[in-house]
Amino acid sequence: MYAYIDESGHRGRSRKASAHFILAAAVLPSNAQSKAADLLSQLRRELGRRPSDELSWKNLRSHSKRLHVARTLAQQSTWLTVSCIVACKNVLPGKLNDDMSYLYTFRFLLERLSWLARDSRAMMNYTLAHIQRFKIAKLREYETALRQRDDTSIEWGYLDPKGGDMDQPSRKELLQLGDLAASACGAAFNADEYGNTERRYLQEMSPCLYRRGTSQSQLTSYGLKMHPWSESTRAAYPWVAAL
Repeated sequence: MYAYIDESGHRGRSRKASAHFILAAAVLPSNAQSKAADLLSQLRRELGRRPSDELSWKNLRSHSKRLHVARTLAQQSTWLTVSCIVACKNVLPGKLNDDMSYLYTFRFLLERLSWLARDSRAMMNYTLAHIQRFKIAKLREYETALRQRDDTSIEWGYLDPKGGDMDQPSRKELLQLGDLAASACGAAFNADEYGNTERRYLQEMSPCLYRRGTSQSQLTSYGLKMHPWSESTRAAYPWVAAL
């Protein structure tokens, strides 16, 4: 299996930073990679883009185009699975710097990728979109540290033993799926310049979200993990459980 990971929002905590940081993975089996490339080609045609254009959510300026992307992703739910981690920064410890915030969120996502691979009896290969001022050596160091901890639920036997890769969406095309998934989720939590959020993209994409079973927790534990998922955050986001 292959996971393509990207982010939405800000890792930092400046006054202008977003209230949430989102990491999302677009996951597909190895035999669906050509379908994924065809999907991106289809979206470029439908959105009036050139065949060589990189699909990026920030460049889709209209609500209708973004809604079309979210709906089209949902239609691929037979082979495309999305897992999102939403960090509610305002209720997390203030001592985390940008890299620590990213890696702490990545730990939750890595757990879910390993569970998805375990349940599929597959090996998960994962690629992260390149992060400014973040070298792959930091990722390797963190992966090594995680392997030595006994307080995670990561199923290491189902993750690529070489560790994750990092690349640019312009070079590794399928990372563009990670951008679209992360941004559709991010729009539901992070306000725009006018103070508005838009849940509809995430609601439309909901069929793709990773679930194990049909109970409420099978979404909020897997496909849309918020941390912390406490009494206060459950009260602040009652709509999440209804996805």
